[in-house]
Amino acid sequence: MALTCGIVGLPSVGKTTFFKILTGANVSVGTYADQANVEIANIPDWRIDWFKELYQPKKTTYAQLQLIDIPGLKTDGGSRDFLSQVGKADALVHVVRAFSDEQVFHINSDVNPMRDLDTVNSELLLADLQLVETRIERIKSTKKITLEMENELGIMEKIKEGLEQETMLSNMALETEMSELIDQMNFVTDKPMIVVINIDEDQLHDGYQQQDDLLHYCRENNIFMLEICAQVEMEINELPKEEREEFLSDLGINEPGILRLAATIYDTLGLISFLTVGKDEVRAWPIRVGLNAKQAAGKIHSDIARGFIRAEVVAFEDFYRVGSTEAVKEQNLQRLEGKEYIVKDGDVMNFRFNV
Repeated sequence: MALTCGIVGLPSVGKTTFFKILTGANVSVGTYADQANVEIANIPDWRIDWFKELYQPKKTTYAQLQLIDIPGLKTDGGSRDFLSQVGKADALVHVVRAFSDEQVFHINSDVNPMRDLDTVNSELLLADLQLVETRIERIKSTKKITLEMENELGIMEKIKEGLEQETMLSNMALETEMSELIDQMNFVTDKPMIVVINIDEDQLHDGYQQQDDLLHYCRENNIFMLEICAQVEMEINELPKEEREEFLSDLGINEPGILRLAATIYDTLGLISFLTVGKDEVRAWPIRVGLNAKQAAGKIHSDIARGFIRAEVVAFEDFYRVGSTEAVKEQNLQRLEGKEYIVKDGDVMNFRFNV
């Protein structure tokens, strides 16, 4: 099952614009949607681009993630549908508006990014608080409370205390046994979060109101924060590739923000990619950090894992440095690894197997 990232925020903050750029989906921007948009997004990877140029393969496949563009949280109620969609996501991108545009309506009348960030986060905290209180009440109403239930009650009360102090679960110092219990419940503040501040072109260089406050908040709560101009990203996305570099240079930007966002989502979900390359296909395979060679082989096909013999591995950095398959062989850069080898990001792999 593909991992899923939900894009959340208030209405008219730029969520659907980011979703559209990331997925290439043909969806309307600037309208109030009641239904979530769900699409698959390719994760840009310059290593795949490099191998594509090298091999000229019949097929190129990037790592993919499922994205959900969740309808904006309405402050006048209706949060149940919002929270239902949030519950389906493995990680969240919280888009907060900092840009000024009189043509774009703001649900709270004025631009105030700290207030808007707090509005959505408060809704998430309240949802978890209600879940914890319900569980506590259920345990206390049980006629015969077991030792296991007593332990759980202690954990739930500690979580309740943290939530009441507006501390998200993801930022609580919890023991291993607590984490195992939390994994069984669908808490929303336990999900990894990335905050994206949607700025305008002037703010790229001049900054914006409450910038320091937002940076401080995210730093204190261990939340990764990106500042990206959705409008500029749309313009970059519509340019021919050969014109993008000059456009970025004129703006004083090193790389499109959407690439940083895609990479950050991938990292936040605890994913890396191993690569398979050749004339038929160049492909990135997303896996969880810490998987071994046999488990990685199973991502390609269960038969490869079942009949696993050895993995032929070349680090991407070595492959890139020497520049060709022939040079890799000449310099003996390929090594054989067993099934317990822990796969690293960018490993170029070929599996020997027999079934």
